[in-house]
Amino acid sequence: MATKPPTGDPVQDAPQVAEPKHAAAGLPAIGHTLRIAQQQMGVKRTALTLLRVNQKNGFDCPGCAWPEPDHRHKAEFCENGAKAVAEEATLRRVTPDFFAEHSVADLATRSGYWLGQQGRLTHPMYLPEGAERYEPVSWERAFDIIGEEIAALGSPDEAVFYTSGRTSNEAAFLYQLFARELGTNNLPDCSNMCHESSGSALSETIGIGKGSVRLEDLYKADLIIVAGQNPGTNHPRMLSALEKAKANGARIISVNPLPEAGLERFKNPQTPQGMLRGAALTDLFLQIRIGGDQALFRLLNRLVLETEGAVDEEFVREHTHGYEEFAAAAKEADWDETLTATGLTRAQIEEALGMVLASRRTIVCWAMGLTQHKHAVPTIREVVNFLLLRGNIGRPGAGVCPVRGHSNVQGDRTMGIFERPAPAFLDALEKEFGFAPPRTHGFDVVRAIRALRDGEAKVFFAMGGNFVAASPDTDVTEAAMRRARLTVHVSTKLNRSHVVTGARALILPTLGRTERDLQIGPNGKSAEQFVTVEDSMGMVHASRGRLAPASGELLSEPAIVCRMARRVLGADSKVPWEEFEKDYATIRDRIARVIPGFEDFNARVARPGGFTLPHAPRDERRFPTATGKANFTAAPVEYPELPEGRLLLQTLRSHDQYNTTIYGLDDRYRGITNGRRVVLVNPEDGQALGAADGSYVDLVSEWKDGVERRAPGFRVVHYPTPRGCAAAYYPETNVLVPLDATADTSNTPASKSVVVRLENRTGPAERRLEQSATD
Repeated sequence: MATKPPTGDPVQDAPQVAEPKHAAAGLPAIGHTLRIAQQQMGVKRTALTLLRVNQKNGFDCPGCAWPEPDHRHKAEFCENGAKAVAEEATLRRVTPDFFAEHSVADLATRSGYWLGQQGRLTHPMYLPEGAERYEPVSWERAFDIIGEEIAALGSPDEAVFYTSGRTSNEAAFLYQLFARELGTNNLPDCSNMCHESSGSALSETIGIGKGSVRLEDLYKADLIIVAGQNPGTNHPRMLSALEKAKANGARIISVNPLPEAGLERFKNPQTPQGMLRGAALTDLFLQIRIGGDQALFRLLNRLVLETEGAVDEEFVREHTHGYEEFAAAAKEADWDETLTATGLTRAQIEEALGMVLASRRTIVCWAMGLTQHKHAVPTIREVVNFLLLRGNIGRPGAGVCPVRGHSNVQGDRTMGIFERPAPAFLDALEKEFGFAPPRTHGFDVVRAIRALRDGEAKVFFAMGGNFVAASPDTDVTEAAMRRARLTVHVSTKLNRSHVVTGARALILPTLGRTERDLQIGPNGKSAEQFVTVEDSMGMVHASRGRLAPASGELLSEPAIVCRMARRVLGADSKVPWEEFEKDYATIRDRIARVIPGFEDFNARVARPGGFTLPHAPRDERRFPTATGKANFTAAPVEYPELPEGRLLLQTLRSHDQYNTTIYGLDDRYRGITNGRRVVLVNPEDGQALGAADGSYVDLVSEWKDGVERRAPGFRVVHYPTPRGCAAAYYPETNVLVPLDATADTSNTPASKSVVVRLENRTGPAERRLEQSATD
């Protein structure tokens, strides 16, 4: 099949709309997977590559961070994982000739989908100040440019070092080490935009900002609550774990504003019966109003407190702190307020309570639907309260399960990618490497954008990702990036961030997870290297690519950091950068001495499947908090209030999408094909607002700063959303999210609760006729 990229940029504002699906995966997923993979890789490369995904001797999927079971299928990947692999292992190439043909201004008019479909980057590219096109540059000159700009800074804090979740443990450790030896903690990462609220809440309440369950715990659970999460699109391999949990007797409550096909029925493509019939997963669907989750869990906690014998009094007495204050607040939970906040009925909440009381072992899983609200941190604290009440932390089959979205996003944080590092971590770095790391907190994502906007930061360096498209307040973010003196992106493929540049810009192409990594060792011979990742449940394992690199000009991420550090820091650096580049085992030896849980790292990661990091609340019911116990908390109940004639918008992914990477223009589970500019609206809201199904509107967000933010040209799709709630895809709607609309404590953009109004406009066909007449 063809491996050439599409020649034209397809129209995305005139989709076809059909009824939503009520089952996920099955034969359609297999067919779609093979079609996309063969278009990008060809038949033979598809077979050789996909059979190594997530295998113990293979490479870790560059998609989501869901863990692998110990006993693995030969095809241990999902549809979206296969798409991620195909995009990286594609035979398409973006060479210097491509950049000679396309100016930056031309590329800036293209969609993110079109940019990503062009293929793998092959050479380092440089955009000089005032130039119209990128031009090829040597690696040596590229590092000189970075060195020149950093040397010209008034302070190391004028540089920002961003990290995407796909960066390996080894590269992340080196990256933060370089930034801190340079003298800054400006290390924002994609966690700031997704699970920062989880880390903030969990660190305060249980002492560790990570989940407390392992994969086998799901198989032992009596009850699993999946809140604010769509596994069928975002973590499809989770569906097989839920299927196994159901087979073992678990019941599942889904709490979400939208019905999601994967949580209704999963057609497991690994078995004939699964493909034909599938398994019903959800026992109770609570279609909650956007942002009503804290109110729901607060009322459930009140009802548990009022049920004789329901509280695990021994656990509460021996392992928790703050129970009395929490209980007093919970007993004030009001039925009427909860029904208003959630949009649920009393009967639904009472049914959920019955399932909670019948369960001895309960797990709560969540994702962005809980973390991206102003009151996200109190919401997750209330989830922890809910679990603590019945002793559901530190018990097999029970616990907190924040489901991380990107492979190794959790590992990057473990390696020290954090703008607010713990003093103990900095102490360990200083002891190991002999320099004094900075102690002043750095910029997170939102603060980094403000600093660039205000001229306080002048160099922006991104280790992977698509910062411009992923960030909130698109117009503000793009203007901020253009104020930089230098923007640098370490990337495998072209994306929007490469065409929104500072005065000067570099694109540094790197190896992907699928590719063989050969480094020249101390003996002058090439030695194959591997990297490691940490999954969403604290398992650390090796990842070994096998494909030949897309170009002989590619460097690995560790090599890029080491060479940059040698050029920028010079001979006075106390870190053996050259040694680290030649042998990644030496990096792991240092990680083992700096980061608890990684002792004897090289030997342990050599074992098939890797090893599990320690987790005191899970392993010992020991809680490393300020009180030495698990902390109950009591915060006022919050939920978004909606002005008359407005809707509450959540941004979300389509099924043909992973984060900001667009694989295609379909969202087949929701019935949307051949387009992305749609807004899902409840039919009664559509009628009340004069927004008929199939009509076109502009989305205009309203916030307290009085600034109008507009996303034009969205097709209205009448859809089973709660009244007052709407949904649309990002990154197209990131323009509507104000930079300063963030979660309390975590500073995560509040992308799941944006107040918008709909303004009617002409449809795409009429607009094109108008534009044609004007031209």
